[in-house]
Amino acid sequence: MRDLWDAFTDKGRPLLIAEVGLGHDGSLGLAHAFIDAVACTGADAVKFQTHIAEAESSPEEQFRIAFSTQDKTRYDYWHRTSFTQEQWAALKCHADAAGLLFLSSPFSTEAVDLLEAIGICGWKIASGELNSRQMIKRLAATSKPVIASSGMSSMRDVEEIVEMLVNVAPNRHAILQCTTEYPTPPEHVGMNVFDTYRSRFQCPVGLSDHSGTIWPSLIAASRGARILEVHITLSSHMFGPDVSSSLTTEKLAELRIGLDFVHRMLSNPVDKDAAAQEKASLLKLFSKSAMSLRSIEAGEIPNRTSVGFRKPGLGLDEAAFETFAGRALKRTIPAGTFIHAEDFQ
Repeated sequence: MRDLWDAFTDKGRPLLIAEVGLGHDGSLGLAHAFIDAVACTGADAVKFQTHIAEAESSPEEQFRIAFSTQDKTRYDYWHRTSFTQEQWAALKCHADAAGLLFLSSPFSTEAVDLLEAIGICGWKIASGELNSRQMIKRLAATSKPVIASSGMSSMRDVEEIVEMLVNVAPNRHAILQCTTEYPTPPEHVGMNVFDTYRSRFQCPVGLSDHSGTIWPSLIAASRGARILEVHITLSSHMFGPDVSSSLTTEKLAELRIGLDFVHRMLSNPVDKDAAAQEKASLLKLFSKSAMSLRSIEAGEIPNRTSVGFRKPGLGLDEAAFETFAGRALKRTIPAGTFIHAEDFQ
């Protein structure tokens, strides 16, 4: 089993997590299709959500925004879209075979137990579960890496959860800036909060983005993000509450290319002096140098009426020509000839 901690703490590119969530809408076949699609994008991990209705909810839980025509309550929705332990195990095996890290956010201690039983590599705590202290202590007791999103938390809340993670999962935790808004507009992404996390917390920091675009992740990567999580969909026409805030798999592949570009860019600082030396011959081609506009006789002092500057740089450039101001030529220069230092007396 690949180590999640190593995946986002090495000096390579950020860990890219493709969040399926409940985009499968309870279809096991579709969940497997998501794994195949994610594997083709170059993402590092695929993530789901593990809901056990009886363990986390009750029939009294209503929809915040009604979107399902099949389910009367969120409890019904959790129940209809859940999988058995055997089905979760098959999904994990599929992800392993596809070369993906397999993650799923638990929403109860029972879900933690289920995921632990199938050998999950680490934990992702959803924004709404940061107050589920019993569940967090249970998953932290496994000694596996913990990633926590902070979408619904105040700064004080985040400080408290980081303190808790330091105590229960020392040196094995990460925190993600997240905005619980679907889709998230640019002015609410909170890159300044990400920067604050980086400076304040002595742990890996990342971004869980719901903008439905690739831009926040690329910016976060350029500012040191170690983990990037984005929602995905197989089509912008699919059903589901997260589709509007999701990347298509095509966009996810584009993001992967962009992250590789950012990583290569940041990993290779440019020496301007060395680069200029390498381009010296090219600079001559694009530079201008002194050229006689007419025949200039020996003993005559060239000036701006008899000399112009033309490409390529085969003679004196403007700065060098000015150092010979007031000096006469020692030979006649025909019209259209580049002028050199040795032409002066």
